[in-house]
Amino acid sequence: MAGHSKWHNIMHRKGAQDAARSGMFTKLAREITVAAKMGDSNPDNNPRLRVAILNARKNSMPNDNIKRAIDKAADKNTESFTAVRYEGYGPGNIPVIVEALTDNPRRTVPEIRAAFAKNGGNMGEENSVSFLFTRTGLIFYPIGAAADEDAMTESIMDAGADDLESSPEGYIVKTKPDDFMAVQKALADKLGEPEKAELTWTPNMPADLDDDTYAKLEKLVMALEANDDVQKVITAAN
Repeated sequence: MAGHSKWHNIMHRKGAQDAARSGMFTKLAREITVAAKMGDSNPDNNPRLRVAILNARKNSMPNDNIKRAIDKAADKNTESFTAVRYEGYGPGNIPVIVEALTDNPRRTVPEIRAAFAKNGGNMGEENSVSFLFTRTGLIFYPIGAAADEDAMTESIMDAGADDLESSPEGYIVKTKPDDFMAVQKALADKLGEPEKAELTWTPNMPADLDDDTYAKLEKLVMALEANDDVQKVITAAN
């Protein structure tokens, strides 16, 4: 899985950073509310909501907060959030994709543009870098989820997944976007809930960076993630 052999390490590191920020629960709750509003409030009947709740629990979000976020979807006074994607280049000319949920794009756009500009990047037009990535579903299971790699391979084949990468930490399952929810559910039924599951973007040609450029890119990513509307930042760095 080119460009994502370190996905499990990165997600744990980022998860720890995110959990330390006071705004993390707000972001998780927003995704839960949007997922519940777009479909059934019962996660058994709403795959997007089920994944949102899974990720909230993995980040230690209290059940009361999760319930309030679901209930908020039924409130007619709840803000309407729009899913938006911003694209640009970071230090070292590294492509960057920013996914956000916002109730006011006119506010969010200049904030994202400023974050790029202040941290050695340049925000581009829509689709200016997304063609350099492939939309992908990624599902992570730690070692011990299956008896061995052969058993895990059999499980993902039965579930309809595309690929499997193993490491000392665990297994990363790769799916097509349209298959992501069905594969996640099939694996959950057989192996239990995964450690992490998300639809993301994988770089077609991941770049290796020197330490200085990586540090500058990380500073940009942190600035973007500090924005309350930003849900996810993806780069083409290896």
